[in-house]
Amino acid sequence: MPLREKVAQLVVVPFYGEAPNSRSREYTQLVRLVRDTGVGGMVLLNRVPKGVVRRAEPYALAAFTNRMQKLAKIPLIVAGDFERGPSMRVEGATPFPHAMALGATGDPSVSRYMGEVSAREARALGVQWLLVPVADVNNNPDNPVINIRSFGENPAEVSAHVRAFLEGTRADAKLPVLTTAKHFPGHGDTAIDTHLSLASAVGDRARLDAVELAPFKVAIANGVDAVMTAHIAVPALDGPDVPATLSAAVLTALLRDELGFKGLVVTDALEMGGIAKGFKGGEAAVRAIEAGADILLVPPDPVAAINAVVAAVEQGRIPRARIEQSVGKLLAAKERLGLNRERLVDVESVADAVGDPEALDRAQSISDRSVTLVRNDGDMLPLPRDGVCFVLLQENARSPLGQTLLDELSKRAPQALTVTVATAIQDDDASATSARLTGCTRVVVFSFNASGTLPDPLRRFIESLAEAKPAVLVSLGSPYLLRALPGAKAYLTTCSNVRPAEISAVRALFGEIEIGGRLPVTIPGYAEYGAGIRLPAMRPVP
Repeated sequence: MPLREKVAQLVVVPFYGEAPNSRSREYTQLVRLVRDTGVGGMVLLNRVPKGVVRRAEPYALAAFTNRMQKLAKIPLIVAGDFERGPSMRVEGATPFPHAMALGATGDPSVSRYMGEVSAREARALGVQWLLVPVADVNNNPDNPVINIRSFGENPAEVSAHVRAFLEGTRADAKLPVLTTAKHFPGHGDTAIDTHLSLASAVGDRARLDAVELAPFKVAIANGVDAVMTAHIAVPALDGPDVPATLSAAVLTALLRDELGFKGLVVTDALEMGGIAKGFKGGEAAVRAIEAGADILLVPPDPVAAINAVVAAVEQGRIPRARIEQSVGKLLAAKERLGLNRERLVDVESVADAVGDPEALDRAQSISDRSVTLVRNDGDMLPLPRDGVCFVLLQENARSPLGQTLLDELSKRAPQALTVTVATAIQDDDASATSARLTGCTRVVVFSFNASGTLPDPLRRFIESLAEAKPAVLVSLGSPYLLRALPGAKAYLTTCSNVRPAEISAVRALFGEIEIGGRLPVTIPGYAEYGAGIRLPAMRPVP
């Protein structure tokens, strides 16, 4: 291949798994990148119109990946950021809860099963590269971007789940996939969202070795195919303003030379603020290759990135051998996946591979096992059938979060008052809402917040409810939420906001399932790592 084609192979561009009109601008641009520019791969993303996630339809996704594969001179590698299984991006796929919910079960076999199902569903959909597992150790309660995406704060437990997930993806040798440990060298102890700006990990080298690097070492020892970089500065290894993604000290000296990783090094999305704000044009792509990256994921302008890397090679800034090495590894990976023999998928097989009833049942069971009861003062749980009011905190009226919860509540307490409150509520509206709840003997508040923080007016509203009557706080998201609302008499967390978690939360509240989860993190000042009150099931599931 000419140099430009080799560099293009190292670029992975986004797509949405839809079937757009072939005359649309979006379609023609993607065709140009795949057929004419010759990019090496695509990564499936969600559309988020007006803040509501829209996922791909399975048949459309499989058909579209086939269409793009037919256009590509060299088979495409198709990636999916499937942290909760393909359901994170695809409708109808098995909806596993977040990694932290799996950590709350204390059983790595659940992660092994998720890996097995993820690989099977992904290959049926035309996706061969899983951008998972998350190997970050979330030991910072203020982390706004990792949080429940991590298995927890204990390096040994995170490592066990990472190992189990990798094993699960290899359960069927006929359906090989690539796996990815992320975000190297560890994004768990940060307090800034790298989608917006550069974060910094402040631990010293001893801390990195003992905590952050431990799951990556296990992943490498267990044959993980790729490692994804973090857009975080690591002062213990390089300058305070140098993202790990662009650091030779991190990607080459540490990851390659010291830890002995021989696989693919892929950047996190280069369009993210943690990189894009500081480096314009194709400069970030050039620096990433210089640092030791092999694959450039979602550069803001793919053609500009390719042009910049080609120019850097022609000018002697990047040795040609570096490009040869990275392309060689990528092509070898495509061959291991069998793409040189068959790049298309059987669209007719999608129905039998995606959303298998047994997998759906097991995913719900895993969610049930993850429910963790941190506080139950006055034996607030299980709930009585009457006298209880329910308050749902929702970001906006169009959010699908909470719809399953409402259905489940109506089955058990059809006469109960249920109030939906916008997270942007102001004090005047809060007072009016509180007045509606005066007749309740106790109130249950559901939050889907994944960061563990609440806006002040909303926090004041919930605090006033908890002062007026006994309150149960249910976090369908970050387990750290108790710090924001410490006045709750009872506190229950699912560590996830997926649909099965909504079902699990209601089952647990009404005593229909055993509650046995254990906190995979510490809630500073309120609960220790491993805390959890066990309650037996008291009623049958309706």
